[in-house]
Amino acid sequence: MLPLFVVDPALFDHAGPARRAFLLSCLEQLNRDLDGKLVLRFGQPVREVPKLAEEIGARSVFVTADATPNGVRRDEVVATALAQAGRQLVQVGSCYLNPPGSIRTGSGGRYKVFTPYWNVASTLPVSPPLGRSQGTWSTAHSSVALDEVARRPLAVHPVVDLVEPQAPPMLPDGGEAAAHQRLQRFLGVVDAYDEQRDLPADDATSRLSVDLHFGTLHPRQIVYAIGQGTSGRRAFLRQLGWRDFYADVLSANPTSAWNDLHPLGIDHDDDHEAHQRFVAWATGMTGFPLVDAGMRQLLAEGFMHNRVRMIAASFLVKDLHLPWQWGAHWFLHHLVDGDLASNSHGWQWVAGVGTDASPYFRVFNPTLQAKRFDPNSAYVQRWIPELVGLNPKAKSFSGTLFDEVQRRSIYPEPIVDHAREREEAIRRLTRANASVKEGAHQ
Repeated sequence: MLPLFVVDPALFDHAGPARRAFLLSCLEQLNRDLDGKLVLRFGQPVREVPKLAEEIGARSVFVTADATPNGVRRDEVVATALAQAGRQLVQVGSCYLNPPGSIRTGSGGRYKVFTPYWNVASTLPVSPPLGRSQGTWSTAHSSVALDEVARRPLAVHPVVDLVEPQAPPMLPDGGEAAAHQRLQRFLGVVDAYDEQRDLPADDATSRLSVDLHFGTLHPRQIVYAIGQGTSGRRAFLRQLGWRDFYADVLSANPTSAWNDLHPLGIDHDDDHEAHQRFVAWATGMTGFPLVDAGMRQLLAEGFMHNRVRMIAASFLVKDLHLPWQWGAHWFLHHLVDGDLASNSHGWQWVAGVGTDASPYFRVFNPTLQAKRFDPNSAYVQRWIPELVGLNPKAKSFSGTLFDEVQRRSIYPEPIVDHAREREEAIRRLTRANASVKEGAHQ
């Protein structure tokens, strides 16, 4: 066997700094685990894979099946190129518990709502994880250097480039050993997951999303380690179901990666002031502490607590009236666990245009959310040092901070009036719904 990883510039150049750095860390550690046998190539897979297969006289190339739109196209052209030389591409398994397309409705279609999907998926057996392969490794072949790949410039992006480049984030360690350490840590708190997962100040979530995305853990390994003994464990397994479900939805609707799954035609702002509001949101300077804390955590760690992700997303779409795609691009660029299906469809859930959509008139109030999920302001003060020492039950939650903070101009006033913007969001929804209904009657 010869282990090969091809760094595709079409993906790597458009990935954000967090995902790029973590990927290279994983590859470096994998090469160590394989005693230097990993072959790293840089270029288009349709060229690099057949080229190496010819070099070593391989009859078969094995790959994990990919269901993303780009992955499907890539594997099709690689398979064709290999076949022209008398070789085959063999797809083995997937990175999901239930591969996209494997769970069908009674009529043979795809599920469009999570709960009925999960009602079926949660009853299916999970195959046990496999042990390490005992095959013989091929002798080493030429590889591109990791530091050469790391120097690749980031691609230009019209939304991301509205904001000045940020300092590199503090990332978790890459590789399988570090992933299993994270899993062991989570096993110590998983039983309280259902009660504490929405509290961003607590270390109560798994932090395993990055390992699921990069494959340093397979969900089967997680399922067998966690089991279903408590409500906390069952609640976490349900989150793995959401990951499978969003991948299934994207597989069935490839254009939903960046387009509304259920278009409503809601008006969004796109003028100079809208761009300024986006910059304030992206850099954690909106004057709404819980939103800003989440955005600063994203820049510092390449990660954001899931409850805060929903609040920050709602604020962008419904308080600032900006397209969900702007926020989705920003998240995908900065998240180390950035997953196309989960990211885009999570944003569409908030925006009210996706599957299982949160109604558009359900607008997260960031002040009330802070009172409920960060009552002692521990999370806010961790990420916004300007607010350290403020009484979380006083003015910091009312939208106007202490006079001293304002006077020193170290933290901004709220950039919008939430109550007014909520009314505006609902007005835009009402107008969009009327247009949809009118179009349906014509």
